[in-house]
Parts: sequence; structure tokens; C-alpha cells
Amino acid sequence: MTKHEQLRAHLEGLIERELGPDERLPPERDLAEAFGVSRMTVRQALDRLERERRVYRVQGAGTFVARPPIAKTIELTSFTEDMRRRGLAPGSVLRVAELVAAGPDIGFALALSPAGEVLHLERVRTADGIPMCLEHTYLPAALVPGLTTVEGSLYAELHRRYRIRIARAEQSIRATVLDAAAAALLDAPPFSPALLVERTAFDERDRPVERAASTYRGDRYSFEIDVTTAAGSRSGAGRRAGGE
Repeated sequence: MTKHEQLRAHLEGLIERELGPDERLPPERDLAEAFGVSRMTVRQALDRLERERRVYRVQGAGTFVARPPIAKTIELTSFTEDMRRRGLAPGSVLRVAELVAAGPDIGFALALSPAGEVLHLERVRTADGIPMCLEHTYLPAALVPGLTTVEGSLYAELHRRYRIRIARAEQSIRATVLDAAAAALLDAPPFSPALLVERTAFDERDRPVERAASTYRGDRYSFEIDVTTAAGSRSGAGRRAGGE
């Protein structure tokens, strides 16, 4: 093995067998001296591990072992159900529950007048107590009278209290970064990578009943999409949407 390969194998061994999540790797200088390579070579090896999301860096503190990312399939499941499938304890911190005017964007998505009233919920979603997602949800107020708090799955609560069953959703996913406020709530560095998921959910009567914008930590979350060719496509393939 070359020195670079030995360094890579050593770092992988530390990550897989010796260090736990959020534990610090040896400093670049120590690694360079131990393997007789330049600090640039060490930095390149760490850069590759960071791209693979196996480590993360904190400026002025060093390089740390990353927690394994949670892979989510693009299907219509609640956050609560999704976490339980993975053996994680789902949690939720309700920060805001307020009635507000829909405004032009939310109103358009929910087929309401901009002056129409919607219930706005802001929640921090957690897995095993670790913040994963900052979620803003908007529901037509007329459909959910008396709803002021949500324990666990919103979709389950909608069905239990209002007989609203979510049947499908239209969803988009794009890359973004965490601003200072969102980073503080998600216990992540400001301007770190994130995924913004915007969704409009429809009930069995094809009424838009939810508009949501969810910001997921990019170091802990990934989405899996089932892709088929046109000839091999099947009903629903590639069009599954994740719900909360």
C-alpha cells in the first residue's frame, strides 16, 4: 500500500471501529508526521471523507466523526413513521401554532384567497433526541377548527380528528444552506448544507389540505428515489412523495 492508501485505511479504521459519532480525529499535523506525508495529502484524504459525509469539520476545533445519515425514500409517509421504521425514536418540538393570513404563495398552493385564514405550525423534528428538520406547515383553518397542538404525526392527527386522509403530494427538493436562526434550532453550524423540501398535500377528494416547507440537515439526511426507464415505468414509480 502507498502512504496515501495507508492513511486512508487508518482513517476508515478510526471511523468504523475506534471512534464514536462526534469524536475528534487526530490533528492534520499528527497524521502527516505519522504517515510521512504532507498536510495537503492529509487534507485531501479528509476532504474526500467529508464529501462522503463520514466526517465533518468545525473551524478552529478539528475534524469529527459524522453520525450515519438517515436515508428517506420518497414515499408518502409521516416523519414519525419513517423514524420508527429505522429504529429511531421520533420527536417533535412545537414552537409556533398561530392563525395567519395565507398570503399569495400559501393561498395559491391551498386554493385560498390571500386573505384566507390558515393555521401555521412551526416544529423542530427530532430522531433519538437529535434535531433533524425544521418544519413550517400551513393548513386551511376552516378544515382544522380547534387544532392548536400536534403530538407525533400530523397526518395521523388529521385523520383521527377531522377524517382527513392524505392521498398524494406534490413535492420539490433543492439544496440550500442553514441561516443562523435555523442552524441554532437544528444544532448545526451556520451556512452548513441543508435540503429544502416543499410540499403540497391533497386529500382523497383531491383538495389541497397542507402546504409545508421542511429544512433538513444535509449532514444527517438523504433522499432515495426509485428511477425507472420509460419502457419499464410502473404506476407511481419515481413519483412518491415524503410526508410529515
